[in-house]
Amino acid sequence: MLWITGLSPAACIADPVSCRLWASPVMPCLSMNGDFIIGGIFSFHYYMISEQNTYDKQPSLPQCSGSMSFRELRIARAMEFAIHEINNRTDLLPGITLGYQIHDSCGAVSMAVKVAFQFANGMEPFFSDTDSCSKSAAAAVPALVGESTSTLSISMTRILGLFGIPQVSHFATCACLSDKRQYPAFLRTVPSDHYQAAALAKIVKHFGWTWIGAVRSDSDYGNYGMASFLKAAQEEGICVEYSESYYRTQPLSKLERVANVIRRSTARVIVAFVQSGDMRLLLQELAKQPPPPLQWIGSEAWIIQSEFLTYNMCAGAIGFGIPRSVIPGFREFLLDLSPAQALTSPLLTEFWESSFSCSLKSSSEGARECDGSEDIHALQNPYTDTSQLRESNLVYKATYAIAHAIHGVICNDTQCDKSAKFTPWQILFQLKRVNFTTKNGFQVSFDSNGDPVAVYELINWQINKDGNMGFVTVGHYDSSRPRGQEFSMSRAISWVGGQTEVPRSVCSESCPPGTRKAVQKGKPVCCYDCIPCAEGEISNKTDSLNCVRCPSEFWPNTQRDSCLPKPVEFLSWDDTLSIILTVFSIVGATVAAFVAAVFYKHRTSPIVRANNSELSFLLLFSLTLCFLCSLTFIGQPSEWSCMLRHTTFGITFVLCISCVLGKTIVVLMAFRATLPGSNAMKWFGPPQQRLSVLTFTLIQVLICVLWLTISPPLPFKNLNQYKERIILECGLGSVIGFWAVLGYIGFLALLCFILAFLARKLPDNFNEAKFITFSMLIFCAVWVTFIPAYVSSPGKFTVAVEIFAILASSFGLIICIFAPKCFIIMFRPEQNTKKHLMGKVPSKAL
Repeated sequence: MLWITGLSPAACIADPVSCRLWASPVMPCLSMNGDFIIGGIFSFHYYMISEQNTYDKQPSLPQCSGSMSFRELRIARAMEFAIHEINNRTDLLPGITLGYQIHDSCGAVSMAVKVAFQFANGMEPFFSDTDSCSKSAAAAVPALVGESTSTLSISMTRILGLFGIPQVSHFATCACLSDKRQYPAFLRTVPSDHYQAAALAKIVKHFGWTWIGAVRSDSDYGNYGMASFLKAAQEEGICVEYSESYYRTQPLSKLERVANVIRRSTARVIVAFVQSGDMRLLLQELAKQPPPPLQWIGSEAWIIQSEFLTYNMCAGAIGFGIPRSVIPGFREFLLDLSPAQALTSPLLTEFWESSFSCSLKSSSEGARECDGSEDIHALQNPYTDTSQLRESNLVYKATYAIAHAIHGVICNDTQCDKSAKFTPWQILFQLKRVNFTTKNGFQVSFDSNGDPVAVYELINWQINKDGNMGFVTVGHYDSSRPRGQEFSMSRAISWVGGQTEVPRSVCSESCPPGTRKAVQKGKPVCCYDCIPCAEGEISNKTDSLNCVRCPSEFWPNTQRDSCLPKPVEFLSWDDTLSIILTVFSIVGATVAAFVAAVFYKHRTSPIVRANNSELSFLLLFSLTLCFLCSLTFIGQPSEWSCMLRHTTFGITFVLCISCVLGKTIVVLMAFRATLPGSNAMKWFGPPQQRLSVLTFTLIQVLICVLWLTISPPLPFKNLNQYKERIILECGLGSVIGFWAVLGYIGFLALLCFILAFLARKLPDNFNEAKFITFSMLIFCAVWVTFIPAYVSSPGKFTVAVEIFAILASSFGLIICIFAPKCFIIMFRPEQNTKKHLMGKVPSKAL
């Protein structure tokens, strides 16, 4: 300005200087003179008249357009009411009259910035100062109330903060405004979106919604608020299907695209961080083709706006709103408006004419003239709706906070100095320190960031008995409470469609126990497939990320949600197979005893005497033991039963084969003894026979003793044969010991078979060697096939195969060796003579 007027600083000091405003000021919508003027700015309209500049003349003053917001008018008049109330008080600013200048921002940054400069400069077109060319501090407003939106508040406070002029907003909630390095002169009576975003994320998590849509205003309010919410939602494990933004000045095609995304989405819950003007456009667009029923979660900017209650698609909406209040006398103040008073302000004139569809000015064309019959008390619109008074109370508190700050600067204990000079910085300092309670019982104070304590009501849009929608408080949120106790419910919520059950909104249903979550490729973590746990694994909780393997002796149940002890399997006594084998074992032992009884009864008969009765009885005794030893393989294995079954089996079978081998040698020796000059029987008489049987048996006993000493067979749980059950069996201990026992038996059996085969054609009428050959052939065949069957048999059938081999070989021996003799004794007594037995006949081939 000094360079424009051609003056130097020195000249300013010497002579009075006249400073002139180049542009015409914007006149306030509502104003009143006073000792100190408090500024106010509200979004009465949402658009500005756009004008194409030609740059050949000075642009005209910006003007607002569009329909008026009656709600904003009511909120602005709350500031008027508070100032009138303060002026009538004797305890606050006594003798001081406060005035106000309330402007319309048109919801536009350009207008808000122009008003901000005007608050800093004043409205006088000329100004003279004898000291300097600088603006006097008394000429600017000491503080202002507003603006309603975050974007406009940011634009204004960046300018006003340079002059230290404090701005107390009633509804700018952007968390970014808490940064005092960028916005040192900004304060607010509405909580920061930081708390609202956290509270919204908590309530979404509380009701189990993990798949949501998100829409926001493409402004500082919407972008910062949604960013805070998405961060909090991510920490809570919530996934967002889409996140769309738009602004009311953007092309209609952008709004249509956002609406189509909402219609096509699978998320049944939508979080809207949207300013009221943008929300109106969105709902209007969605109403053209309503989407499937959606559960709306709203921010405080629109969830408490009664104008949206006409949209039935939002029935059941919930969101956090500013606590409602009662301001005594405020409704009467609002309704104390006459046509004459309305004419004093273009804003009130527009309100009157819009409300009653008439014209206060006769010059208006196309509208009837207001005739005085209009009754403001009969109006039912947002201006006259004082049932909630949420934002109005915030303006009420902001106005009182500024009054208390001015009182702290110019007043002492007894009086106030209306001529006192002060700077805006002093008002800002006092504002940060205010702490008082309003007449309607609300505490007012600011923290270090210029924010109040965050207190919200959880609002639910419920349909009344008369069929209309209304706001119902169903819960509260108080950030001053201990962590985890901030949120509380007070009554039931009515959900979308009037349902009483919480709607579900998930990308994938919860995975039940027994399954695990597998994230779908290219999709958020909330979209997953439920994969059944692998064999041997379980998951015992819902939405398990991993399955846990059961301990080695446990196996999952059918649902794979718990581990159960594996069933222990062995050849028990009550098993059908065990019963059958036991019967055969006892039958075999009984047959052997019967044969022994027959032989003992006919012990003097030639056929018994001719076949070495001593070895025959010993063989029958060993066969009886062989039949009975199979019983040791049945039942639950224990240390003693494991050692007993293998050693008994090995020793009794060696005793049996030794007797057969002895009988075979006796047959061979007897034949040689018939040859002239042979004394073979002298070398293998009864003493030698007994000794040979004892020697062969003792060798097996020695092998068994070494086996039991070095590494005995002990019971163990076989966990590898089957995954789902345990096989309780006798371990071999030393594999060498086991195969040594079997190998020794096989060696004796093979030796016996060879010798019997050599003696099969001896020229006797009754040649026992033939029957021994058959018996050894059967014995060897059984045990040769036993080896692969034993190795490949599963579980308890391994033991059954071994018992079967014992019984089969034992039956083979008793049938082949003793059945023919018993047949002759019992049914062919005429052949049981020495003459018949000693008869020489040609032998028949086997």
